[in-house]
Amino acid sequence: MSGRDVRRYVEQLLAGRRPRSFRPDAEEAGQMRTAIDLRAARLGSQAPSEEFLADLHRRLATEIDGATAQSRPDGATARRNVIIGTSAAAVAAAAGAAIDHAVVGRPANEPAAQETLTPNNGTWHAIAASSDLPEVGIIHFDVGTLSGFVRRVNGIATAVSGVCTHQGCKLWLDAPVARLRCPCHTTSFAADGQVLEHQLPIAPAPLPRVEVRENNGTIEVFAPTQPG
Repeated sequence: MSGRDVRRYVEQLLAGRRPRSFRPDAEEAGQMRTAIDLRAARLGSQAPSEEFLADLHRRLATEIDGATAQSRPDGATARRNVIIGTSAAAVAAAAGAAIDHAVVGRPANEPAAQETLTPNNGTWHAIAASSDLPEVGIIHFDVGTLSGFVRRVNGIATAVSGVCTHQGCKLWLDAPVARLRCPCHTTSFAADGQVLEHQLPIAPAPLPRVEVRENNGTIEVFAPTQPG
């Protein structure tokens, strides 16, 4: 088995194609397990870069060529009774699909605490009339330095940031189900900022709260001032 064969296997696997099966030696098997792990962990924008993959291919070739050049005391090449082929590729693809389509609504093992945005320099901005926000209603606001969503529950107005805590994509309001959805990675939040569903290896943090008040019939949020 040559380094070229292993490189071809890795390239096909990372590209989502089904590689040809063959019997690898111990070193080759270990390197291909790494490729399978990479394929299983490949997640959209978090996938390994092409530069990383090219470097990986070079390192695989160097390590495998070096390993096969070393002979055992008995002159035989160490081989394991493991065939990594179509079944391994299928397992890798299934693992990738399982991660890409995470179970909806699965809570994080250790959810992050919800914080409150407290800018060092901020001012109160009017975003709506109090009469425009009914009970359990939700309104989107954007004051330039801060965007978010304000709602009313039990007569009290509360607000959360409108920016996804994963990579900063702006959320949109799915009004019929009262969810704040991220267009980038199909993550959604409840109106109170808690994570409802995601397709990420680690659950994103809940949306930070935004300071809000009602002043003389107007709903206001505390937002950072524009930079001078």
